[in-house]
Amino acid sequence: MKVRPFEEVVAEHGATVLRVCRAVVGPLDAEDAWSETFLSALRAYPELPEDANVEAWLVTIAHRRALDVGRARSRRPVPTDPLPDRPTPHADPAARDPDLWAALQRLPTKQRQAVAYHHIAGLPFAEIAELLDNSPDAARRAAADGIKSLRKTYHKDETS
Repeated sequence: MKVRPFEEVVAEHGATVLRVCRAVVGPLDAEDAWSETFLSALRAYPELPEDANVEAWLVTIAHRRALDVGRARSRRPVPTDPLPDRPTPHADPAARDPDLWAALQRLPTKQRQAVAYHHIAGLPFAEIAELLDNSPDAARRAAADGIKSLRKTYHKDETS
């Protein structure tokens, strides 16, 4: 006796295969996995022994195809919002906030240098003192006075 028509196998076991696919990959990709399962099964069905457990055979195929669909989904690009423009590391910092840099430019030379070396470059006051040819206390004072002057003259727009 020949095995029954494949359409009957799909009708009888289709719901079970769909449940397996949903369990493995979730509801969004379950139908794709279901289709892949029956395409694979259709190709192999003529060679299936007559005494085979068709449901177990289909569940095994469904499990494997669902894993394949899940892997394929994980490789697909995911749309994202555009990334904000970021200045390149070598970009002119004055272009980002020209008013601040203009206010910094108006400071006396030692204050401007002390502020830049400490607050922009992150140097300790002992190293700044060597660069400015003065004491660490004088470097600290110059930076503090420079920041105090900037606070008085530079007012960043709070809404931006």
